[in-house]
Amino acid sequence: MPTISVDKAALFKELGREYTTEEFDELCFEFGIELDEDTTDSDRPIVDGVQEPPQLKIEIPANRYDLLCFEGIARMLNIFLGRQSLPEYKLSEPANGLQEIIVKEDTTKIRPYVSGAILRNVKFDPARYDSFISLQDKLHQNLARQRTLVSIGTHDLDTIKGPFTYEALPPKDIKFIPLKQTQEMNGEELMTFYEKHQQLGKYLHIIRDSPVYPVIYDSNRTVCSLPPIINGEHSKISMETTNVLIEITALDRTKLEIVNRMMVTMFSQYTSEPFTIEPVKIVSEHNNETRITPDIESRTTQAEVSYINQCCGLDLSAADISVYLKKMAYNAKPSANNPDIIDVEIPPTRADVLHQCDIMEDVAIAYGFNSLPRSFPSKSGTIAQPLPINKLSDIIRVETAMAGWSEVLPLILCSHDENFGWLNRKDDGNTAVRLANPKTIEFQVVRTSLLPGLLKTIRENKSHTVPMKIFEVSDVAFKDLALERKSRNERHFAAAWYGKNSGFEVVHGLLDRVMAMLKSAFITAEEGLDNPAAGESQYFIKELDDPTYFPGHSASIHVRIGGKEHVVGSFGILHPTVLEKYELKYPVSTLEINIEPFL
Repeated sequence: MPTISVDKAALFKELGREYTTEEFDELCFEFGIELDEDTTDSDRPIVDGVQEPPQLKIEIPANRYDLLCFEGIARMLNIFLGRQSLPEYKLSEPANGLQEIIVKEDTTKIRPYVSGAILRNVKFDPARYDSFISLQDKLHQNLARQRTLVSIGTHDLDTIKGPFTYEALPPKDIKFIPLKQTQEMNGEELMTFYEKHQQLGKYLHIIRDSPVYPVIYDSNRTVCSLPPIINGEHSKISMETTNVLIEITALDRTKLEIVNRMMVTMFSQYTSEPFTIEPVKIVSEHNNETRITPDIESRTTQAEVSYINQCCGLDLSAADISVYLKKMAYNAKPSANNPDIIDVEIPPTRADVLHQCDIMEDVAIAYGFNSLPRSFPSKSGTIAQPLPINKLSDIIRVETAMAGWSEVLPLILCSHDENFGWLNRKDDGNTAVRLANPKTIEFQVVRTSLLPGLLKTIRENKSHTVPMKIFEVSDVAFKDLALERKSRNERHFAAAWYGKNSGFEVVHGLLDRVMAMLKSAFITAEEGLDNPAAGESQYFIKELDDPTYFPGHSASIHVRIGGKEHVVGSFGILHPTVLEKYELKYPVSTLEINIEPFL
């Protein structure tokens, strides 16, 4: 969870009283956050000859973006303590019309979404300015996933002129002086210049290999920013800045608007008319869409009184719950149509509220965790039991281990070649689940077979004595467009023998042992019961022509359950080309079956 450092004296001043460390720790607990450290008695760093004032390091939930800065923590604690009511945020359009950001079509190739807002007549001081910059950094690290999803640019509006354009151009065509530099650079030179930079170097990969880079210009073709890397020196903000343009670019539109709301709701309190924001018009040329940002309207939802009381063990009325929700910055009231329903307005700062369970949690916080009744959960107590597929997997594990085989646990991700080419298998494009943006070549697809993991395990341990007998019982994944999630898991059992002889008969014996344990009787392909029982299982094998295996030394495994036939797997001696790919010098015999039909 993120840890936020705030000035102790400044926070206590905002809260209207001095707290001891123990008292403030208790307040944090009551509010659902945690005091990690009070640096009053610690050795604090000296900056420019002045010792840093005492800090409170507060640990907050990762989804509470409204608590990522001093302003948010002070505001929410004051509301919780009843010293302040929820601010009324409002948009104010200037008399001369809204500033515009015109989005060009080429931005869809790299970073398609943009949003903006303006804070007019802001009054910065060193603490406010540092907090403003720190919130951007915290949002970049947290919600924005190191700027990959969202990046924020802030500019002194008095140094630039709208309307602004958001474009995507070849790197050589973008020329400007980056922030804190004196020399003009184009996009390619900028990448070279910052590749070893301690802070910015880690963001270059986001756009470096793209044929076009995103860029924001003002009406005079002055570069405001090259998102998500750096702003221009021309429009940099300072403590003297009074009008701030906030522009935000993103790959994810939902996170884009959340970040915009966080920035303006936290710092609009410093404008000449507190909590007033000037919106920006976004005009997208490629789809003719026009919208006004930010959207600071409260969301409306409902919560059930009975649900909240059941979860908290309370017997509160709708009016009581509404009062408690006010302490957590909601506007709530009993529904006029249903006594069991509360109408709740979720403020724009609370992007974390997705379900009535989130509202229930805030009621519990406002009521007081320590005040909740304690009781033995007799009404909901259950006796745990494994899922049938997990129980079956455990049985197979035990039986195989008792037969002298060692279990291994490889990764579920592998390279495309390991899953297909190295096993002499072809990818039809409709089998494996691919990762959209794999970090390394070793993690390109979700495995469709357990064999790559077993063979890689043998490869990494081939200095051990032979024969080597290993197995795995785990999931593989397949594309399945008929399902909502477009994929499905299958539980497989696989084993591999590695030794100076093929070990084919050993693997075949293991198959017979596992099938006997599964109460599946061996038959020939032509045999079978005239009237098999619904759950009765039989199996047989047929010669298999599969390029994964040595010709004439493999078989498919067929199972009849209740009269229905399933091909559940195969076994055999691996082809020499497969061994060569996995750098194995001795023969390998493998077995792999899908165990789900046996449930």
